[in-house]
Amino acid sequence: MTIERFRTKTRSSPVLRHNGVVYLTGQVGEGDTVTDQTHSCLARIDALLAEAGTDKRHLLQATLWLHDMGDYDAVNEVWDAWVPEGCAPTRNCGQVSVAVPGARVEIIIVAALPES
Repeated sequence: MTIERFRTKTRSSPVLRHNGVVYLTGQVGEGDTVTDQTHSCLARIDALLAEAGTDKRHLLQATLWLHDMGDYDAVNEVWDAWVPEGCAPTRNCGQVSVAVPGARVEIIIVAALPES
């Protein structure tokens, strides 16, 4: 059971693959609005999942951290359009002070690798 770490830095690895499961660190996006940031964040997640050999059809769990729960509906609108029908993961959502200044949303993903 090998643990594969991608782009490991001092504090974390943005992507880790182990025993058929892919774990992503929290991703934030860029932009002036929470909608822009959510689109950007999900694009980063798509790229990291592809790098690890999977995609959003294999999501297992998502944790969304919002700077302001008032953004909940706007984030959900982008999220709902992004998740393929029938592939919704378990999901948690809460309000926190996101560590990156100016970030309004952070998303953490766990996904399965496709079966060979």
